[in-house]
Order: sequence, then C-alpha cells, then structure tokens
Amino acid sequence: MKYTFLISLLVFLVSVPALPAFGQKKDAAQRAAELRAQLADVDAREAELKLRLEQIKEDSKPENIERSLAGYGSTRPEEVREQRRRQLEIEKNSVENQLNYLGQRRATLESSIATADALAYQQSASGPVTVDEMTLSTFPRWAGGLLLGGVVIVGVLALVALRYWRQTI
Repeated sequence: MKYTFLISLLVFLVSVPALPAFGQKKDAAQRAAELRAQLADVDAREAELKLRLEQIKEDSKPENIERSLAGYGSTRPEEVREQRRRQLEIEKNSVENQLNYLGQRRATLESSIATADALAYQQSASGPVTVDEMTLSTFPRWAGGLLLGGVVIVGVLALVALRYWRQTI
C-alpha cells in the first residue's frame, strides 16, 4: 500500500515538468499547412460531387429514364417514370446542397489560410522565439497558478508520506 502511494507520487512529480508542453500553440506555418490539406480534401470532394451532379442531370433526361426502366414491367409506366424522376431530383438537390456547403467551407478555409499565412510571416519576421517568450505566450496564467497549487499539494503529500513511512519503520 505504501509503495503504491510512493510510486504514484513519483509518477506525478516526474510528469509535472511536461505540463507546459500541453499549453503550447501550434506554429502558424503548421496550421496553414493543415488548412491547405483540408482545402485539398474539399477540392477532391467537390470534384466528386460535380461529377455526380452531371451524371444525375444526364440520367434525368426523359430518354434515359425510359431506357433505365425498359426491363421493368408495370401496368402504370408513367407513375414509375415519375417516381424515378422524383428520386433523381431529390438526389440532385442533395448533391447541390453538399456543393453549396463545400463552397462555404472553401471560403472559410481560404480566409483561415490567408490569416495563418500572415501570422506565419509575422512570426518569421520577428525572429526566433526564446524559451521564455514561448513559455509566457503559450502557458496561460491560470495554468501557472494551478501548477503552483499542485506543487504545494504534492509537497504537503510528500511530507505526510515521509512522516507515515518513518512511523512504520
């Protein structure tokens, strides 16, 4: 039992110096590269949807609807053709909505890329960032207080554990 407590205390003390790494922001150039990758994904999806939209438009022509239903026997062929036309229209509307969404997403990504590029340029123009600047700019103030409070609590727990350990010996 006492060894479990001491081991967990040791693990916590070893992991405390790694806490500032969690507060660090990504470099603007890295962020711009990630945004460009997302934009490439949007481009690929948009190309797929445009091809599908063209296919739907081609399938929606009356002669193509007639041809697609040629092997399908029905006592009401007009209703079957109308149902097929409605299905294609619904799919067309869905694809158009997806294309509109991707257009909006593209505009947002392009704006974000421009902002990230400007920030990356500013970062490169300001020179290399020192460790002190990086720690101060990326480590929030509340986290510093939390870290200090954690160190105090760990210190008190270590003293209590040491006293308990000496009593059991």
